[in-house]
Amino acid sequence: MKQKAPRNRTLACSKAEIDRLSTRIFQVQRPVSAGEIEGEIIGGDMFDIAGYLPKKFVDLLILDPPYNLSKNYHGLVFKARERDSYQNWFQRVIEILLPALHPNATVYACSDWQTSVLIAPILESHFHLRNRITWEREKGRGSKINWKNNAEDIWFCTVSDEYCFDVDSVKLKRKVIAPYRISGKPKDWREEDSGNYRLTHPSNLWTDIAVPFWSMPENTDHPTQKPEKLIAKLMLASSKKGNFVFDPFLGSGTTAVVAKKLGRRFCGIEQNREYCCWALKRLEHAAKDEAIQGYVDGVFWERNSLNERQKSAKPHGHQTELFK
Repeated sequence: MKQKAPRNRTLACSKAEIDRLSTRIFQVQRPVSAGEIEGEIIGGDMFDIAGYLPKKFVDLLILDPPYNLSKNYHGLVFKARERDSYQNWFQRVIEILLPALHPNATVYACSDWQTSVLIAPILESHFHLRNRITWEREKGRGSKINWKNNAEDIWFCTVSDEYCFDVDSVKLKRKVIAPYRISGKPKDWREEDSGNYRLTHPSNLWTDIAVPFWSMPENTDHPTQKPEKLIAKLMLASSKKGNFVFDPFLGSGTTAVVAKKLGRRFCGIEQNREYCCWALKRLEHAAKDEAIQGYVDGVFWERNSLNERQKSAKPHGHQTELFK
């Protein structure tokens, strides 16, 4: 493990930790029950494992497969394909996962803008396509001949017309620039020591997400890691405590970690052994620290808007009652 700068909090595993954690990677070589895989990080290829999974056990599917880009995942290389080839591959992903979905399940499928146009027709052919979330991914290189690629998509799908969506759990706390009063009293906002704030309904355009970087304890060296705050929004909106959340392309373990912090049952599949160990190590940390960056006292805050007093509040819990 490389020596890090003093302020660099990027999570990694030493050889000794990999040896220890590798023994906890769950292996599936026969049909299993939901109880057997609950809380487990399953090692292996999703295509080899999905057929052994129980039927209709998934309440929320977080689907973050390799985009149609050439990418090296620490030795496991996914190569960009022709349009039809990638669509055929993604079709296989959906078909093999369908039996695992509960009739009232929700599916969130992540993609970049190029991959988005490939997977949307396939998602629409199998699910009720509800919306497309676009979130600002502020990392990325600029371009001299094109607009900087600075956003990604998440397709919101449901298996049926009956599904969970808890809008109150994902409202965004924003600072009020021009506070409006009626008879001298605040209208739909609240005065606090640090300023005036309002809870707003979430839209499908998210600009409050910080991509993990070296000074954040959730950060790993995974090349396409999703932020915990991003996954927390999906999970709080579309699942309840005790629901089963499943991620068949788990990567460094963000879905599992957020599920543990938010009281959901979970499991995930990942074929990279080192990534599995990162996920297991992150789960150990989550057992001691439930904090999710940007989510405090049951409320999501705008990026970089928390002051020191608010940072000292409990990381999450019952939503602050702003409008009593």
